[in-house]
Amino acid sequence: MKNGLAISFLLLQGIWVYAQEIYYVKGFVKDMVTQEAIEYAKIGISGSAPIKPDPIDGKFVLSVKQPGDYILSITAQDYLIKRMPISLGTEDLDLGIIFLDRDIVQENTDNLITLTDSELLEDESISMTSGMLQATKDIFLNRAAFDFGQAFFRVRGYGSENGVILLNGIPMNKLMDGRPQWNNWGGLNDVTRNQEFTHGLQASDYSFGGILGTTNISTRPSTFRKGMRLSSSAANRSYAGRFMATYSSGLPQKGINYSVSASIRWAKQGYIDGTLYDAYSFFGAFEYQLDDKHSINLTSIWASNRRGRSSAITEEVFQMAGKRYNPYWGTQNGKIRNSRERKIVEPIFMFNHFYNSKKFTLNSGISYQFGTNSKGRLGYYDAPNPDKTYYRYLPSYYINSPIGANFIAANMAKDGFLKNPQLNWNNLYQANSSLSVQGKAAYIYYEDTNEDQQYNVSTIGNYVLNDHLKIDLGGHYTNLNSDNYAEISDLLGAEYHEDIDPFSNTNNDRDGSLNKITSNLFNYHYNIKAEVYNAFAQFGIRYPKWDGFMGANYTLTNYQRDGKFKNERFVNTSFGKGEKVEFSNFGAKAGFTYKFNGRHWVALNGAYLTKPPVYQNVFINPRENNQLVNDIQSETITTTDLNYYIRLPNLTGRVTGYYTRFQNITDINFFFVDAGVGSDFVQEVLTDLDKLHLGTELGLEYQFSSAVKLSLAAAIGKFLYASDPFVTINFDTAGAEEDILSPDGNIDLGIAKVKDYKLSQGPQQAFALGVEYRDPKYWWIGATANYLGNNYASISTITRTQSFYLDPDTGSAFPEATDENVERLLSQNKLDNFYLLNMLGGKSWLKKGKYISVFASINNVFDAVFRTGGYEQSRNGNFGQLQQDNLSGNPSFAPKYWYGYGRTYFINFAISF
Repeated sequence: MKNGLAISFLLLQGIWVYAQEIYYVKGFVKDMVTQEAIEYAKIGISGSAPIKPDPIDGKFVLSVKQPGDYILSITAQDYLIKRMPISLGTEDLDLGIIFLDRDIVQENTDNLITLTDSELLEDESISMTSGMLQATKDIFLNRAAFDFGQAFFRVRGYGSENGVILLNGIPMNKLMDGRPQWNNWGGLNDVTRNQEFTHGLQASDYSFGGILGTTNISTRPSTFRKGMRLSSSAANRSYAGRFMATYSSGLPQKGINYSVSASIRWAKQGYIDGTLYDAYSFFGAFEYQLDDKHSINLTSIWASNRRGRSSAITEEVFQMAGKRYNPYWGTQNGKIRNSRERKIVEPIFMFNHFYNSKKFTLNSGISYQFGTNSKGRLGYYDAPNPDKTYYRYLPSYYINSPIGANFIAANMAKDGFLKNPQLNWNNLYQANSSLSVQGKAAYIYYEDTNEDQQYNVSTIGNYVLNDHLKIDLGGHYTNLNSDNYAEISDLLGAEYHEDIDPFSNTNNDRDGSLNKITSNLFNYHYNIKAEVYNAFAQFGIRYPKWDGFMGANYTLTNYQRDGKFKNERFVNTSFGKGEKVEFSNFGAKAGFTYKFNGRHWVALNGAYLTKPPVYQNVFINPRENNQLVNDIQSETITTTDLNYYIRLPNLTGRVTGYYTRFQNITDINFFFVDAGVGSDFVQEVLTDLDKLHLGTELGLEYQFSSAVKLSLAAAIGKFLYASDPFVTINFDTAGAEEDILSPDGNIDLGIAKVKDYKLSQGPQQAFALGVEYRDPKYWWIGATANYLGNNYASISTITRTQSFYLDPDTGSAFPEATDENVERLLSQNKLDNFYLLNMLGGKSWLKKGKYISVFASINNVFDAVFRTGGYEQSRNGNFGQLQQDNLSGNPSFAPKYWYGYGRTYFINFAISF
């Protein structure tokens, strides 16, 4: 009995001692200007899950199990992050009122996203990842988005298809290319700013994620600040002006919350000549709180975006016309008209149910998205190319003539270009009216259109077992029906267009009408059906000194083409349903974090996963036939990163080292080539392609004083081809049934020797040094000096195959094509390194209950001229032609480049009440 009482006493004493080891940190979170409580802040200490304050008075209470030195961090939408050093002894800690400053730099976000989408996500250029980094407070990622982003910088060299974008937990990445389409919600900053971003391989509550990270955008009105917000902007970047208005009802009245938002953005032309911008966006969301645990949310988004596109240009054209030159536009009846317009209208309707209890949350949703994504362009048939930069119209054509240089003709060509550098619309109308066949079009304006209907069903559950263990489960189903066709928009004064391929003199639509008129479909018409089944599970564990996670993902994907036109060149494979191709994929990732204390910790993450190819890399030439890439396979990704984090009272930051290898990549390209095996428009198929990405990232922020903050960011990467891929080509005008070169119409060119060539993924070195002054009277100013280098133009793969050595006239190798001469001719083009200075600043006021802010930024203050990317042209696909073209030093088919914006500005005025 005595022994039992003694044991009981010792157990109770242990429990009492353990209970005494729980300490509390409490305080209030309020707005610095309005003195009001901040409802949606997140307060956390390293080693514990973040909590939210009381929505009425902003009070919070954190429990900590061990005394010591910590950094308390407070984050809230629209506010600057607050970090405070705290020391816990043997008593609770009362911090009193903590004030947060509003972050008006967010006003630059919309202009950043627009710039990213309008200039950097064009098919001809490399894609950016700045858009998905707007929600992060990480100093390096902040610099990557707002400073490096203007130079086509990619975080770790990844494309945006490696990041996952979710809207209320429903995936938004396009199945065609894997990338998010930011225009689908562009201009709606006020209602899409509520985002949760997890970087890289970090665990996300919403998805298995991508290796670049996961962004979940919440549109629940209950999370928006109550009141009206009006803002207007002026800029000289992608658009010239913007107006935006948003109203949110705030705290629920009878369980009802709602929010509406609208914006308009416009420009007769942006920074690049002839690039019009015309965008309208509307948003509406309604949330009903059924009870304390259940709520439903309806969201509708309608965003229309129309813009004029621009082109990469050769160094020769740049020297004559400058960095703003764009050959795609001309004037018609005194107004600018661009021959390459892009229009995107893809409305989204979404219904979500949210369940939230102390230990379990569930988010289930269904969405429907439909609409069109079209690219307009000029078509010409048995008529001269109207593009003023066409190689036959430029001086280099006459200088590089095989019969000898003609400098008189070259000077005449130069004078003619300088006198009339833009597209002449009147000439096109005149050509159509003067044809010998009355009414037949030589030139037309048409649109390549994707008309999609997509359904998504998604569910995500998060279960907290106890203070240490957490489980995340989820899955989604996607069904896409994509109609793809060319549609005549303008006959340019003609009466009809004859739908015949001019190179092979065959019908594109054998069973349809030969003569097409405005609004008729022509050239091609096919449908892509795609389905995706996805499920993931994730297990997380957290202790004061360490935490970790493990996650797994399974995806089943299938694609099928259904041809609507019977193409005369591919009679047996163009019409009807083709073979359904299916991919089964899995992924696994894990991470471990060890905390030396509340101020220093390290994290190691790793993943191995397979991904299905996007459907634009599955079908070789879907416009004309059902043919699939032979032995198509899934992509494999192996990646790991090691991170060191520091959180000191005045110094915070991160240092990361990473390694990623992409394997079994398939890529399809389209171009005209004069190769050793023939001349034609071809589809080039690359298989078994590997890429290697490795490097380091550094981001540090030092609070020099209460008013002055310094920052340093650096990225040093090495992105290169890691294998010699196999190359096959299909000639565009040779039907698969008649092609005698191989049964399936392919020509096998063997391997392309590209291993160790650099990838064209933007600058592989980037450095930024920033300083910011923030005055107690609510104004601030900052500047960032940036250096970017090790940027390369992308290479032509076909010129690295054995066909490059062959003389098309003899079928034998060129005698001069020695390894030394070929290596010199094919050396990769490195772009110039450059410096950029960016400045920004703002001020805010509180006047009669109205919060007013002004924000301004100037990028590239010294108007530096720099190339952001480029590519080798593949036209000269054999040694003889490429050597001849380069003899003068001014080749006709030189690489083409994109040039960065010069000095640009952005000004925003906002008022909230």
